[in-house]
Amino acid sequence: MVSTTPAMYNLSSDHTGDFTLLGIPGLGQYHVWISIPFCFIYLAAIVGNSILLYLIAVEHSLHAPMFFFLSMLAMTDLILSTTCVPKTLTIFWFGPQKISFPGCLTQLFFLHCSFVLDSAILLAMAFDRYVAICSPLRYTTILTPRTIIKIAVGISFRSFCIILPVVFLLTRLPFCRTRIIPHTYCEHIGVARLACADISVNIWYGFGVPIMTVISDVILIAVSYSLILRAVFRLPSRDARHKALGTCGSHVCVILMFYTPAFFSILAHRFGHNVSLTFHILFANLYIVIPPALNPIVYGVKTKQIRDKVILLFSTKATE
Repeated sequence: MVSTTPAMYNLSSDHTGDFTLLGIPGLGQYHVWISIPFCFIYLAAIVGNSILLYLIAVEHSLHAPMFFFLSMLAMTDLILSTTCVPKTLTIFWFGPQKISFPGCLTQLFFLHCSFVLDSAILLAMAFDRYVAICSPLRYTTILTPRTIIKIAVGISFRSFCIILPVVFLLTRLPFCRTRIIPHTYCEHIGVARLACADISVNIWYGFGVPIMTVISDVILIAVSYSLILRAVFRLPSRDARHKALGTCGSHVCVILMFYTPAFFSILAHRFGHNVSLTFHILFANLYIVIPPALNPIVYGVKTKQIRDKVILLFSTKATE
């Protein structure tokens, strides 16, 4: 058996070469057609989240903790989709595209960091709803501007610290085989599998730490909503119960849209060996555009304050 010396790793771990992103395997001839709805959904995500951010910024009535967290969610969704979609559309329109190793690392860092941050923001929003419904008289004293900033900085720093090691885990790997990635964007495990070295640490960290972080968020969100439901069903009147549940409706919809496909994709990627690669990649591409496009629509439809401001915004534009 031939031993692998450090010198051999140094010779083969050149990170100056480019990677090639192929697109969706098996659907190359349909890339142009797939790009049409993909592009429109991405534009909807950009426009919807931009309108949401504009309204929250200019409308004083929306300067509340819930809408601050919603603006964070909108910004994170814009980062998530914009990190991947422009490159994906380039592949759909012009064929396989080159991406440098630093560019690949940058893309996967913002992709995974946005995912973990989205989860943390949903947890912060669940805490906001818990305080609003279970301790309404203490809402303004608990969620002060100082506390909200601390929460925002804390969850952002947590996401950064969780994903940053992924970059270092990849830079240590030698890439002496193919540099062709059968995907439309770079993601941690997909890039690690191209290495000609043991990637056990990448697999365990890549699946273990972020997933356990997200699972802990889900558990805490479930605890928050169980306490919310207990408080709601103790309210004396049906109207009061309906109003309290109505304030949580949009958040619950966004939670389901975020976590259901996320866990399905993760489990299929880890255990779904009979699931085709084409399905994996297609589903992964839909995940980076559909939730960011639907989130502002859900909040626009189900949140009265935002719905009224959107109607006022466009009616004002129409009369000018």
